[in-house]
Amino acid sequence: MDPLALTLIELGAVVFCLGLLARLAGRIGMSPIPLYLIGGLGFGAGGIVKLDGMHEFAHLSGEIGVILLLLMLGLEYTASELVTGLRRSWQAGVVDLVLNFVPGAAVALLLGWGMVGAIVMGGVTYISSSGIAAKVITDLGRIGNRETPVVLAILVFEDLTMAIYLPILTAILAGVGFLGGLQTVGIALAVVTVVLLVALKHGHRVSQAVHSENSEVFLLNVLGLALLVAGLASALQVSAAVGAFMLGIAISGATAHNATRILEPLRDLFAAIFFVAFGLNTDPSTIPPVLLFALLLALLTAGTKMLTGIWAAKRAGIAMPGRFRAGAALIARGEFSIVIAGLAVTSGAVPRELAALATAYVLLMAVIGPLAARFVEPVVKAVRKPRRPALAEAR
Repeated sequence: MDPLALTLIELGAVVFCLGLLARLAGRIGMSPIPLYLIGGLGFGAGGIVKLDGMHEFAHLSGEIGVILLLLMLGLEYTASELVTGLRRSWQAGVVDLVLNFVPGAAVALLLGWGMVGAIVMGGVTYISSSGIAAKVITDLGRIGNRETPVVLAILVFEDLTMAIYLPILTAILAGVGFLGGLQTVGIALAVVTVVLLVALKHGHRVSQAVHSENSEVFLLNVLGLALLVAGLASALQVSAAVGAFMLGIAISGATAHNATRILEPLRDLFAAIFFVAFGLNTDPSTIPPVLLFALLLALLTAGTKMLTGIWAAKRAGIAMPGRFRAGAALIARGEFSIVIAGLAVTSGAVPRELAALATAYVLLMAVIGPLAARFVEPVVKAVRKPRRPALAEAR
């Protein structure tokens, strides 16, 4: 069959099935993310049917989906709100780093993968999925909740930490010298600082540059600039997600509101393809040998993420249900964890079993995270429901 025809047929079938899965998720009252992931797992490498035709398109579309998710999350906040949140939550960011980096590193050392493997697995278990968290917060209508800025500040802290971690990891895997590694980290920090300063001082000019009364022109301006900034950030060893988020906070006022409205359908489409593509690239046969370690690691780090969110939200004066919502929103791992494992395995510096463990772990967390975010509030309310005194019950 003609390659183009094959790609169109596969793409059409996948998008149509996404609609059915989203409808099913809506009827049972849950986020569609776990269904997207399981669907991709069933039709990817080693699945029921392998979809070869749309592989490249799915990869690129998935990257665009993450960029749009973070861009629209940034549109909800101003630069001053971001800086204030970071000032208030940097302690939570440090607690998050310690609690969630150590379990992955310890498992890698236990399995005999050495210090390089420990650094890799520590990164895999540390970083939450900004894409999944953003999607879950949006799906559950929690953008305006008091705990959401706390969650956002921790996610941004993690992404900024990745701006330092990834260049260091790349240097270690490539055997680059100490000075070369410092130079790479210095460039990454400089880029993040410059972008943040532009957002703080000249955000109104960015809004004016993309604004247009014509919806077509407006869409092209915002989408084009988002992809450009994300690409430049990635080229300079900074996360494309960080670049998209920074652009989002630089756009403010009515321009931000209009951008959210016009980009929402695109975000939903490309984000869905991202989660499917993640499943498509996973071979189910690699999961059983490492499933026990992945499950234990998932349960442990789900607990440590919950503790991080609860502690941070408590410091912000948020009530008990909001604290648990904050913790549950941080549980999912995703795009960054897979990138980290992929870099390590491709370099040949770690055994290939690490990729299987990372994949199984991320799949578990990508399913557990949205489910925990959906059901944590009813559970907390049920546990905290006031009980009648024993005497009253006797009467």
